[in-house]
Amino acid sequence: MYLVLLTKLKETLAAHVRQKYEVEIAIALEKPPKLEMGEAASPVCFELAKRLKRAPRQIAQEIATSLPAVAGVARIEVAGAGYLNVFFDRGAFWVSACKAAVAKGIDGDFNTEFTENTEEKKIIVEHTSINPNKAAHIGHIRNAVLGDTIARILRDAGERVQVQNYIDNTGVQVADVVIGFMHMEKKSVADVRVMAARPGFDYLCWDLYARVTQFYEQDKAQSAALRGATLHAIEEGHGETAEMGTLIADAIVGFHLRTMKRIEISYELLARESEILHLKFWDAAFAKLKEAGSIELATSGKMAGCWIMREEKEVDEVKDKNATDAATVHEASDDNRQDKIIVRSNGTVTYVGKDIAYQLWKFGLLGKDFHYQRWLDAPADETVWTTTTEADDPDAPHFGQPAARVYNVIDTRQSYLQDVVAQGLRGLGHAREAANSIHFSYEIVALTPRCAAELGYELNAEDAKKPYVEVSGRKGFGVKADDLITKLEEAALAEVSKRHPEMYDAEKISTAHKIAIGALRFFLLKFTRNTIIAFDFEDALSFEGETGPYCQYAVVRIRGIRRKGTEAETGKLDADAAAKFLTGAEGAGLWELLLQAGMLDYASDAAIAAQEPAFVAKYAFQLAQAFNNFYHKHHILSEADAEKRAFLLGLTDIVERQLVKALDLLGIEAPDKM
Repeated sequence: MYLVLLTKLKETLAAHVRQKYEVEIAIALEKPPKLEMGEAASPVCFELAKRLKRAPRQIAQEIATSLPAVAGVARIEVAGAGYLNVFFDRGAFWVSACKAAVAKGIDGDFNTEFTENTEEKKIIVEHTSINPNKAAHIGHIRNAVLGDTIARILRDAGERVQVQNYIDNTGVQVADVVIGFMHMEKKSVADVRVMAARPGFDYLCWDLYARVTQFYEQDKAQSAALRGATLHAIEEGHGETAEMGTLIADAIVGFHLRTMKRIEISYELLARESEILHLKFWDAAFAKLKEAGSIELATSGKMAGCWIMREEKEVDEVKDKNATDAATVHEASDDNRQDKIIVRSNGTVTYVGKDIAYQLWKFGLLGKDFHYQRWLDAPADETVWTTTTEADDPDAPHFGQPAARVYNVIDTRQSYLQDVVAQGLRGLGHAREAANSIHFSYEIVALTPRCAAELGYELNAEDAKKPYVEVSGRKGFGVKADDLITKLEEAALAEVSKRHPEMYDAEKISTAHKIAIGALRFFLLKFTRNTIIAFDFEDALSFEGETGPYCQYAVVRIRGIRRKGTEAETGKLDADAAAKFLTGAEGAGLWELLLQAGMLDYASDAAIAAQEPAFVAKYAFQLAQAFNNFYHKHHILSEADAEKRAFLLGLTDIVERQLVKALDLLGIEAPDKM
C-alpha cells in the first residue's frame, strides 16, 4: 500500500518536472523521521536548483502548488530550504488497507509454486547446496533460511522464481567418506547400502568424516594419492568406488531434504554435479574458456600441469608487455593463485570449474541441457526434480530456460571463488550475465558458550570466555541441524504444556513445532547477512524482545479477540468515518499503526533492493510491537462507541493480515494459541 502510493507520487512528480522544467530527473522519496513532517519527503528541489540556477525553496513552492492531484495524497507542504513534505489522505489509506484485507483474507497462502512459462524470464535462487557427505548443521540452516526467504519475497513481488539445490556429489568431501568406508572401515558397497537405508546414516557419516582427517595425518603423501585416485574414480563414474560415492551422496541428500522440510524449506530442482561431468557440460565450458583465452596451462611452479585462470588485472597487464615480461608476471603471482586452479594436474576439475559450467547453463549460455526425473527419496507429499543422464520424465518442467538473474546463496568465505565464476562469465564476453550473477553471501553461525555447554561440548577456560565458539564439520564440532530443531521443539513443548495443560497432545506438539521453527528462522533472519551469529537457545525462544515467538504471540492475541465471539468489521467504515479516528492526539497513534501495517510492500521492496531479508524481519517485529502497544492502550471488545469499536476491530484485522503475511514471507506460521 505504502509503496504503491509512493510509486504513483514518483511518477507524477517526474512527469510534472519534465513538463514544467524540461528536465529528466530521478525522484527520491523517503520516510521522514517524525510523523508530523508527513508520510514521505523529497529533496528533488535541491537537485533541480543546481540545474535551473534557482533557489530550491522557490522551486518547491511552485511544485507544491502546481503538482496535479495524486489519489491518496491530501497535501504537499514546503519545509526547510526546499523539501517537499507529502501528507497522505488517511481515510483513503484506510479504505485501501481494508480492501486489501478483504480481497486476500488473512489465512491465504502468499507463496506460489514454480510453474514453467517460456515467455517470462525467471530468477534462479540456488541455496542450501550442502556437501552430501554428512548430516546438515546450523550453518547450513542459515544458508537455507536466507535462500528460502529471499525466494518467498521475490515471488510475493511478482517474480517467477525457481529454487535449485546444487548437489556436489563428485567432490572431495564425498571422496573422503568413501575412503572412510572402504579403507578405514573395510566396508563393501553392499554393506553401505544396508547402512544407508537406516535412520542415523547421516550422523554416522558425520563421525566418520571427522575420523578421516585423523587417518590422513598418518601418511600425508599416501593419503593425497589415495584421495586423488578416489576423486578421479568418482568423477569418471565407473567401478565400485564410484558406485559407493553415488550411494552415499544420494542417501545423504534424502536426509538433508527431510531435515529442511522440518523448517518449511523445499526445492524445485536438485542440480547434481555428476551430470555436469557426464553430460559433458564441463567439456563444453572448458572448450569455451580455452578458446577465449580465459584459462591457461601452467608449465612451471607449484601449479605445473594445472589449467588456471589469470587475475583480470593481470590479463590487462600482459596485453601491454612482451613475452618475457608476461612470464615474469606469471611467475611472481604463482604462489598466490591456488584458488584459481580450474583443472588440477591429475585431470580432475575443481569446484569452481564445474560451477562456471553450471552458471553458464543457468543463463542459457552453454548450448546444453540436463535430463530430468523425479527424485524418488523426496519428503512425503512433495515433488522434487533432479538432473539425470537417463531419459527425461515426460512430465518434467523445462528447467533449462535462461534466467534473467541468479542468486547464489553461499557463505562469505567463498567470495573469492564466486568472483572467479563471475570472471569466467566476463572472460567469455557475458558481462551482463556476470553482473546478474549475485553472490548472496552471509557470515558464519557460531554458538554462545552457554549454548555449546547445553549441547554437551566441553569448553576450556579460554573458549568459555569468548562471545562465541566457532564450529567445524571436519573436526566433528558443531550443531547438527536435526538436533537443534529437536531441542528447540522440546523446549517449546515444555513451555506450551505448562501454559496449556488442557490441550490435546497432538495440538501441543503442533503448536510447539510452529513456535520452534518460528524462533529458529526469525533468529537467523533478524541479523543482517554479514553479521556473525552466536546462536543461543534461550535468546531465540524468548517470548519477549525481538524474537519469532514475540511476533507470533501478537497474532495469537488478535485471534484471541475473535474467539471471544467478535466478527471482523473490516471494510464497514468509509473513508470519512475512519478519518475522524485517525486525527488528533489519539488518532496519531492509530494512524501510525495503520501506516506501519501498510508498509510491508515497502519493506519487501527494500529487502530485494538491498538483498537483505532482515528488513522484513525488522518490519514484522516493529508491527508486532506497535500492535501490542495498541492492544494495551485500547479496550477493543469493551469499547462502548459502536463506530469506534468497528474501527478498532477493522484496524486489528488489517494488522493481522499484514503480520501473518510478513511472517509467511519469513517462513513462519503463527499457532492459534501460545
